This record gives sequence, structure tokens and C-alpha cells, in this order.
Amino acid sequence: MWWIHESGVMACIALLLTAAAPMGSARGQDVDPVEGPRKIVVGTTISSIWQGWPGLDERLAQLGALIDEMAAQAEAQYGTGLDLAVLTEYAVTAGRHGHAADVALPLEGPILDYFAAKAREHDTYIVIPMILEEDRERGLYTNAAVLVDRAGALVGIYRKVHPVAAPGQDLLEGGVTPGTEHPVFDTDFGRLGIQICFDMSFDDGWRELAAAGAEIVAWPTAAPQTLQPAHRAHEHGYYLVSSTPRNNATVFDPLGQVVAQIESDAALDAGRATLVAQVDLDYAILWWQQPLREGALFDEAFGPRAGYRYSRREDSGVFWSNDPGKPIGDMVEELGLERADETLERNRRVRERVLGDAPPMPSIRPAADVPPVTAGD
Repeated sequence: MWWIHESGVMACIALLLTAAAPMGSARGQDVDPVEGPRKIVVGTTISSIWQGWPGLDERLAQLGALIDEMAAQAEAQYGTGLDLAVLTEYAVTAGRHGHAADVALPLEGPILDYFAAKAREHDTYIVIPMILEEDRERGLYTNAAVLVDRAGALVGIYRKVHPVAAPGQDLLEGGVTPGTEHPVFDTDFGRLGIQICFDMSFDDGWRELAAAGAEIVAWPTAAPQTLQPAHRAHEHGYYLVSSTPRNNATVFDPLGQVVAQIESDAALDAGRATLVAQVDLDYAILWWQQPLREGALFDEAFGPRAGYRYSRREDSGVFWSNDPGKPIGDMVEELGLERADETLERNRRVRERVLGDAPPMPSIRPAADVPPVTAGD
């Protein structure tokens, strides 16, 4: 069971009301992970846009409406703007059929112009998935996710490294070329990675994003999985945001637990639904420690200046600061607690010392007079 510390939520609201500038948002600021809270509002969608192709203008309007809805929800729920909007796999080109050459569209022109304007309108980063026409003369098309910043400038493009080859086909997703790199993009709120759908089933991208310092990963997908993304988030210690066409869209925390989720047949029947959630990219993962008392120590020491989500079932929690003047790391140190990585390292050192001082272990071998067991026995 998850215990979500409500005072952490209320503190965000209180500090937003009292601070001269909106606390808890990295909007327009340089990122320095040591300086305290870095709260961002992420938006995602479960949107049914696969049934047909309405034309580019109508499709852009559909996607723009989703972003408008996310921005409105961010304002209503948190009193602040949207920092990141994630659309689902193929979003721009969904519903177009045939070879990749028949599906792909160029980024430059109406598509980039539209999303650049939408990013400026809502002062947000946008992840825009599509089958991208890279070079028609050379027959080069990719399953891509384009990232634009708050000013509408192109930050970069992630190209799906593991497109799907359907049974009996030698083509990858109708003729796309797989990407070869897993870039991590620097934003004004932190380091963002992107993976797309079937990338979920391969270790390389998730591992490389973690090694490059990704703090949050956008996962546009056609498959609304939850077990694998929870595992990826937990394994590598970053937030993960899925955006899907059906069943659910979910925000996972670095323990792999659900921060927020929409899962609604009624919403899907209506054609779309959006979800926003506030997360803090400056966080500490704490495992069970008796003094912590499942977070009660934070309540007593800091009250609403700290927030956390603790799981009794998992004996661990994600903790964050709501005080701009006191980073979560300082809070953990002041209370004499250990982060999860510190607990692991301390135990490794103790194990090595004990093994170094211990006499050799006796070998465990079957007695000479005991015949080996065979498969036929």
C-alpha cells in the first residue's frame, strides 16, 4: 500500500501562494540539481486517433486540443503552467496506411510551425511522435519523436531504435529505418530521455539513458503496458511517462510505482482523455530504516516543508523537499538517514571486509560414496 503524504501536496499549494515567483517549477531557469526542489508538471494522454486520417490540418487541431486540455488541467490542479506534454506513438501520422513512404510526413513546414506555436502558447516542451520523412530521395523514413522547447525551437529528435518486424515480414513497421542512438536532451527542468513502444523490450536504451543522466523518460507507445515500464523506472531510478492510444496512460516514479494514471473506457469512447501530474526531479529514495518510521520522522522534523510517497509493501519511499532553501539531500543528512544507494554501498563494503577476514569456506561436494543423480532416476 502506498502512503501519500498529503501535507506535501498542501505545502506546494501554500508555498505557491506565498512565494514571489512560482516555487516548484523550473520554468525559464537553469537547472542545478543541488539547489533544491525541481517540481515540474507533465502532461500525457490516452487518445484514440487511429481510426482514420482526417487530413493534416484536422490532425494537428486534434493534437493541439489535447495540449490545450493538458495546460488547462495543469492550471486547475496546480496553479501553474505545463512543463512537458507527451503525445502518443505515431500521433501526427496515425491513421495513414501503406508503406512508410506513403505514411511519412516532413517535419519542416506546417507540422513544426504548428507545434512551435503551440509550445509558445503554453510555454511548454512537447514530445511529438510521427513517421518522419527524413530523405525521400534516399527512401529514408523513421519512427521518430520530435522535441520542441518552450520557445518552439527544435531541441532534437529521437528515432526508434527497435521498430517492430511483424510476423512473416522483413520490413520494420512498413519500411522505416531504425535509429542508432539514445540521446538525452537537456531542458530547463532537467535531463529528458525518450523511448518508443517496442524499445521497452530491449535493455540498451534504458541503460544508456540512465548512464547519460536521464531524470525523466517519455514513452510514447501503442502498447499500454505497465509492468515493464514500472520495472524500467525502478531499475534505473528515473520518472517515466507513458502516452498511449488505449487502456491507460501513466506516470511512474523512480520506485516504479504509479504517481498518476488514467484508465477509462468512457474517456476513450469520448475520443480522448488527458492526465497531468506534478513530480519533483530532486528526490531521495529511502529504504526502510527504523528511525524513518515510514516517513513520520519527516513529518515531525519538517512538516509541510517536505513531501513523500511511502510504500509499506515495498519498504521504501520517494521523498522530496517543498522548501526552496533546503534541498532534500540536506534534509536526509540532517536526519541521519541513508539514501538507498548509500545503503547498498555500505553493505558492499561490509561484505567485502567480512569476507576478507573470514577463513576459507569448506567446499560443498557430494560424498564419494553417493552416486550422482541422473535424469532417469
